[in-house]
Amino acid sequence: MPTKKKTVTKLDSSYVDQYDAYIERQRRKKKRLIRRLVLFAAVVIVVIGSMATYHFNQVSLQEKKEEQYNQMEDKLATLKKEEENLRQEIKLLNNEEYVLEIARTNYFLSKEGELIFKIPDEEPSY
Repeated sequence: MPTKKKTVTKLDSSYVDQYDAYIERQRRKKKRLIRRLVLFAAVVIVVIGSMATYHFNQVSLQEKKEEQYNQMEDKLATLKKEEENLRQEIKLLNNEEYVLEIARTNYFLSKEGELIFKIPDEEPSY
């Protein structure tokens, strides 16, 4: 069955020309609107992406700083213990009897008429 070809002729009137111009303006407006929306979406994506990158960099930096802070806290606690031990050592070194006892044990100094024997700490191997 052959299809009928419809031929419609366009009227040349000022109304049709105005209507065509109106349709063309609407099409251009829509095209500009879509371009603006795409541009705005691209700007928003770039801004959000840069903000997310900055945020993740800051989180990473904060984790590093917290780890460094914890290490410094541990070191501070160790140094405070060492300081307390050294203060106690200073107090003991101000005691003359303690200093004499150290000299006797470490440097084999003896009192008059006293004999010192050094016994090895390790047992001999058989």
